[in-house]
Amino acid sequence: MQRYFVNEENWSHKTVEIKGEDFHHIMNVMRMKEGDALICVHPAKGAAQCEIDKAIDKETVICKVEQWLKEDIELPAAVTIVQSLGKGDKLEQVVQKGTELGADSFIPFQADRSVAKWDGKKAVKKIQRLSKIAKEASEQSERSKIPEIHPLMDIEKVIEYASSFDIKLFAFEEEARSSRKIPLKQRLDEISPGSSIIIIFGPEGGFSVNEADVLKSTGFLPVRLGPRILRMETASLYFLSAVSYHLEESSE
Repeated sequence: MQRYFVNEENWSHKTVEIKGEDFHHIMNVMRMKEGDALICVHPAKGAAQCEIDKAIDKETVICKVEQWLKEDIELPAAVTIVQSLGKGDKLEQVVQKGTELGADSFIPFQADRSVAKWDGKKAVKKIQRLSKIAKEASEQSERSKIPEIHPLMDIEKVIEYASSFDIKLFAFEEEARSSRKIPLKQRLDEISPGSSIIIIFGPEGGFSVNEADVLKSTGFLPVRLGPRILRMETASLYFLSAVSYHLEESSE
């Protein structure tokens, strides 16, 4: 069933109004009509099964709330992905697939070795683009929330923001090469339902020596993601998949 995230101000007790791009999608892409069913997601209350009542003013669809749904589909732990800027659409891939895998939020990170650079105007447009991708991916994967896309941060701002997290990690390629490696399972065993985790992923050229030293000195623990060196757009998906298996599937 088609799913739409609707701002709180568009809800009343028994109806919900859908406008903008979602209105266009309902009327012109899906070609839905009165009586068709869909799911609307309230930012605080979650998902409700609704029925299209009518379209008005050629820009608004009025839906009747039929019943609120009890869903348990969010990742039990809140994982924030700090992803270094990369070439092309790599960051977009991370947000799209990471949203499908249950990430709670994303932070674009200007690393020392990031080839891409965002200036002020470019950064605003990029954040808007990533927010749209996260919304569409949340609808496709039938999530009950849209991950937040934070503004671009440098390493100092990331460290400051991370101060309240339960677990702080960074995916360090040298751990894959080390003979004194700490297995990923040991890190996962520290994660339990309700935990907040922040993990940083470096750019194509990896973390600089200074970045690695600063992260270690501020409480970030290096984590190994298998014996192979992963691309930046693969590493976060590996980690999220491992967390999902650890918390959602291994005890089934």
